[in-house]
Amino acid sequence: MKTIVTFFALFMALNLNAQTPENGPVINFTSITVDYGEIERGSDGIRVFEFTNTGDEPLIISKVYSSCGCTIPKKPEAPIAPGEKGEIQVKYDTNRMGPIRKTITVNSNAKGTPIVSLKIKGTVI
Repeated sequence: MKTIVTFFALFMALNLNAQTPENGPVINFTSITVDYGEIERGSDGIRVFEFTNTGDEPLIISKVYSSCGCTIPKKPEAPIAPGEKGEIQVKYDTNRMGPIRKTITVNSNAKGTPIVSLKIKGTVI
């Protein structure tokens, strides 16, 4: 009987802990994909990924990098306060003809999702 009571107490403690919300920064992107559609060669290749820190501590974007040298991401330098919005700017080299399929990786101090993969797609004609 003592074993059953101990097991039940441990189960309840773990269950209550699982229901407690995490404190810390939380990053929520408006969209994780930007579709350039069909764009002309040499046109403006800058697009923006918008996000909000829905957590209760400042969000720090530590690193943003691309899967290719033809895509240059720019991260916010300052921490994003709770409830505030931020953006990651991406510049694609539109002098490269053909399909666009690139990944931008975002590293941050966000709880639950410290690494997020963003995508750009489209075609340069």
